[in-house]
Order: sequence, then C-alpha cells, then structure tokens
Amino acid sequence: MISLYSKHLENAVNEISKLPGIGKRSALRLALHLIKQDEANVQLLTDRINKLKTDVVFCRQCHNISDNEICDICANPKRDNGVICVVQDIRDVIAIENTHQYLGVYHVLGGVISPMDGIGIQQLTLQQLFDRVERGDVKEIILALPATVEGDTTNFFIYKNIQDKVPTITTIARGIGVGEELEYADEATLGRSIVARTAFGTAYGNKHE
Repeated sequence: MISLYSKHLENAVNEISKLPGIGKRSALRLALHLIKQDEANVQLLTDRINKLKTDVVFCRQCHNISDNEICDICANPKRDNGVICVVQDIRDVIAIENTHQYLGVYHVLGGVISPMDGIGIQQLTLQQLFDRVERGDVKEIILALPATVEGDTTNFFIYKNIQDKVPTITTIARGIGVGEELEYADEATLGRSIVARTAFGTAYGNKHE
C-alpha cells in the first residue's frame, strides 16, 4: 500500500489505478505528473476524456466507434460494402486497418460467446450481422475472431446461420508468424499452419521463377 499525504492525491491514484494495466505506482507517477502541469493542460485532458462518453457513438451499421451515426469506414465510397470482416472489438479493427491490406468493411460483435463469462448471443451484435446478410449484396464474410475455444464457437455459430445466404465465408489464416522458428511455435499454431497450408508458388507469388 502506498502511503500518501494528500487525500486528493490518494483519491486520484485510486481512480487512475482502475484503468487496465495501471498499477498503484504507475497511477501515482501519472497523478504527480498531472500536478506539475498547467491547469489549462489538465483541463484539456479532462475535457477530452469527458467527450469520450458524451460525443463518441457506435456506428449504426457496423458498431465500430464513431463520431457520427455512420463511421468513416462504412461511409467511405472506396470501401467494398459487399465484404464484411467480423471482429471481436474495436482493437481488432485498428489492428487490421494498420496493415493497409483490407478494403472491405467491418462488423464489431462486442465480444465472443462465452457462457462462463456471462456473454451469450443476446449480449453481442450477432442478430445485427444476420440482418445485414438478409438485406443482401454481401458477397463475402471474413471471420476474424480470436483463435480460442470461445472464438471458434462464435465462428461456428455465425457460419451455421449464414452458410446458405453468403456466397463466400472465409477465416483469416492462422499459422507461423514471419520470422518465427518452428521449434518455438506451440503445437496448436503449428498444426493449423499445416492444415491451412497453401501452394508454395501461390504463397511466394512465383517471385523466384
């Protein structure tokens, strides 16, 4: 327990330490840093945090976070609305967007089916996804959920509900990362790599021919 001489400082540390990945000592460093800042800078920070709750909304179409009713990705005419990548949460959208390899749109479930954690079908945006499929014009669904029991369960549930309604249903490849040695790969990952193997010429683009 950190002994503090100010109740205000202690209260601030207690609140900051509730953030993910922030312990008491890290919270104390942050609180002391804020004390040293100009009042205008601290006010700006608190205003920006408040706006996260007051101004940020969820996209009506894909359930990604947005400043508007329809997010910038869904509203972008250059994106292919016929290809929907299903992800667990906003962090996955950010990760995929950072690759600059995907030009479709998304559907954010808000989690995966996990009865042990009290997360069932009703807690996710599964029905909204099925409604998008029912409206037609969806040519591919990409299942990009975690490689866990819960993720696979959710993948299978989605597949069973849309298999006759979408021409193409794919899942992201799971295998050995670039630069990894086989001996350090876990058995599940290595096994998936073997099962999901592709033709050598296709994988390397025949660049050595």
